[in-house]
Amino acid sequence: MKEHFHTDRTFKDKVVIVTGAAQGLGRAYVQALLNSGACVVASDLGTDSEGEGADSSIMAEAARTLRVGNGQLIIHSGQLDDEVCCKELISLAIAHFGRLDILIHNAGWVGYQPVEEQEEDFLERALGINVRAPVWLCKHAWKYLKESSAARIVLNTSDRAMYQRYALPGLTAYAAGKMAQIGIMNALSREGQPQGILVNAISPVAKTRMWGITQPPENLKPEWVVPGVLYLASSLCHDTGVILRASNGQFTATRFCENPGVDYPTHLARICCESIEDIARNWSLIKEFGDA
Repeated sequence: MKEHFHTDRTFKDKVVIVTGAAQGLGRAYVQALLNSGACVVASDLGTDSEGEGADSSIMAEAARTLRVGNGQLIIHSGQLDDEVCCKELISLAIAHFGRLDILIHNAGWVGYQPVEEQEEDFLERALGINVRAPVWLCKHAWKYLKESSAARIVLNTSDRAMYQRYALPGLTAYAAGKMAQIGIMNALSREGQPQGILVNAISPVAKTRMWGITQPPENLKPEWVVPGVLYLASSLCHDTGVILRASNGQFTATRFCENPGVDYPTHLARICCESIEDIARNWSLIKEFGDA
């Protein structure tokens, strides 16, 4: 597959915040946005692969290696599970660029811990970056996004959380956080519709440091996810509440869809049962997953 970065002006004069921006997917998003004319606020705490620690020099070093026009990029390093820090990040964008059009919450980490060994700090790190961070960021970005003519929010989920067949032992905390972002997406997509704020999610697969990758990969390249994120963040996208799966340069959209004829919550338009025996007898009809 041909590698490329977008060099059009799709995002000219748009102001974008990208979290988890120093490496891997986030860095690829930032470079593509810069190439497309955006003004970018790139945020990264500089944690290790387990989501611990902090090193602001990692974001600073990434900024030095990005191809960027004069005044097009500013950087930030902060603990985004903290509301005050999220407010500071939004305020930084407004202070430097005077507006905010797009929020891309890419920050996250993958950590494995069996449920019998689950530690509170481990769980809190997962919930902090996947639940608190997007809620606090959206809270303080909302009034500025309402003023934008093309307001977009892109959250981050994972096939490892959405599909049981791809789940892995030890990913309870990770899966909880990634599924939470789908719920946040659904709620905010309805809340934002009257103001034209579109909220979608990317479910990316890419070989980054989360995979223990230290050399450029031959497949599952972060760059190949970029077109999907740029689309969701652009004025070309008119959908809201959609999950875009991206893997190896291929894309497919999905969401949880209701069965036909449902009048929620009083009528599910499906199998009536009055006892557990009824449910057991009708289980093959009740269990219509359609994903054999």
